[in-house]
Amino acid sequence: MKWQGRQGSSNVRTSNGGGKMIGGGIGGIIIAGILWFFFGVNPMTALQTGQMVAGSGGNTSTEPATDDSRDTRFVKVVLADTEAVWHQVFNEGGQTYQEPSLVLFDGQVRSACGSATSATGPFYCPSDQTVYLDTSFFVEMRQSFGISGDQQGSGDAENRGKAGDFAQAYVISHEVGHHVQTLLGITQQVNEASRQVTRVQANKLSVMQELQADCFAGVWANRNESLVAGGFLEAGDVDEAINAAGQIGDDRLAQASGRTVTPDSFTHGTSQQRIQWFTRGLESGSVQSCDTFSGVL
Repeated sequence: MKWQGRQGSSNVRTSNGGGKMIGGGIGGIIIAGILWFFFGVNPMTALQTGQMVAGSGGNTSTEPATDDSRDTRFVKVVLADTEAVWHQVFNEGGQTYQEPSLVLFDGQVRSACGSATSATGPFYCPSDQTVYLDTSFFVEMRQSFGISGDQQGSGDAENRGKAGDFAQAYVISHEVGHHVQTLLGITQQVNEASRQVTRVQANKLSVMQELQADCFAGVWANRNESLVAGGFLEAGDVDEAINAAGQIGDDRLAQASGRTVTPDSFTHGTSQQRIQWFTRGLESGSVQSCDTFSGVL
């Protein structure tokens, strides 16, 4: 993925109120799917399962990200790319896109959706329209893709740094997809409908919501390729994202953790579904192709 040397977003901030988790760390939390950690659970599901502790509301104090590390620069470029694409899409529909914020935190953070730790994984909070991303995300991704050493170097080290970039961008764009759902009123409709149905039916709505965010991530990749001069995708990037989508399906995660595969408990969709919907968005570049809720909402 070609991202170096391009303009970054001014909406990336860092948390100054998080701090390290006490004891353990994220290593023992990750179950045996390569990217389980990186999609985690969305804030609403996390609140239900107890993986996010309810807070008093409001953000941890943040400030503009001034860190010039490779990871911070990468996040800024990816977020800027999503801004360009979604401004275009919303303008085509006669609407105005409201850009989300993205907070980089270390260990734990407090959002308007409650407090969260690294165990939650990257998540989007609709209450403050912010994507939250723990910095350990990049470390774990590099380990998953066999990357080691200083990624800010040149030559072979810089080329190795490209491995896994698009999978990381895919995760970020998936969370931005949840922001798009909020702006379109979809998140609110899902929340309202979920309160009126059984847990099994609510899980199905959650699956539809997650699959649509996957599709929106595909739309972003399609549109961004034409917006970036010379394109931004490199050989193997699409396969990388498809592999990521396949690794974090509910069925794959259940098998990896030794649990029984129970479709009624799924909240994110099967591996095949996630690949299918990401690919649909990638091939069409159209939001209209991402109606996972057809006939439901």
